[in-house]
Amino acid sequence: MEVGFLGLGIMGKAMSMNLLKHGFKVTVWNRTLSKCDELVEHGASVCESPALVIKKCKYTIAMLSDPCAALSVVFDKDGVLEQICEGKGYIDMSTVDAETSLKINEAITGKGGRFVEGPVSGSKKPAEDGQLIILAAGDKALFEESLPAFDVLGKKSFYLGQVGNGAKMKLIVNMIMGSMMNAFSEGLVLADKSGLSSDTLLDILDLGAMTNPMFKGKGPSMNKSSYPPAFPLKHQQKDMRLALALGDENAVSMPVAAAANEAFKKARSLGLGDLDFSAVIEAVKFSRE
Repeated sequence: MEVGFLGLGIMGKAMSMNLLKHGFKVTVWNRTLSKCDELVEHGASVCESPALVIKKCKYTIAMLSDPCAALSVVFDKDGVLEQICEGKGYIDMSTVDAETSLKINEAITGKGGRFVEGPVSGSKKPAEDGQLIILAAGDKALFEESLPAFDVLGKKSFYLGQVGNGAKMKLIVNMIMGSMMNAFSEGLVLADKSGLSSDTLLDILDLGAMTNPMFKGKGPSMNKSSYPPAFPLKHQQKDMRLALALGDENAVSMPVAAAANEAFKKARSLGLGDLDFSAVIEAVKFSRE
């Protein structure tokens, strides 16, 4: 199976590498073409534009940073729309809002192509290990045809119906995650400022009903003020903002998520946007100085 892949950031690089390791023929594109070099060493081909990837491949996956990037790759010069046509499938696995997915879907299907949105739950390590959770919606036949690739990239694929549902589900998942991370950060800082061991707090949390992989995986490095980026903080704050907009659309009060968003915004203002989203703890520390 030949697959095109647009976007080789933290997630896209790991995902496309997994496809190569499992025998897929992969043609890649990235705005900074030098990021394709490592994939080429593992057997990937390179095209110089999204349009050329679409022309070459029956199926193309995109994993881009935000709605602006997702729209740009489709609509700009030498973009997806220049070559998408009947018989081609486009799978956008970026985390965007439902409005962006709907706009892309309309454009793709208007040219005769098929579209699936497939944002993922999981960051760098799950992407490297093929353990993502895929939240797909859109063309059901294309979803089913994409399952061989999805089964390499993830541990479970959900089909959620019409376009927009995948985007909404992903934003809700990330809103919960961001709210939890902010509360976790407050707890670690509060323990430390109260004269307690934050390492002991981690042990206690791990033994109780609140145990979860995020606390267990992030907590030790947070206690050491180390935040290697698995999921950049700037992207978490973007997702909080989009989730709050979804809440506004549906008249859902979300004061906890709104407070967490302010903490992530503060962390961005402190220059922490490119660090892991767990660096939000630095904003909590700052507020208590």
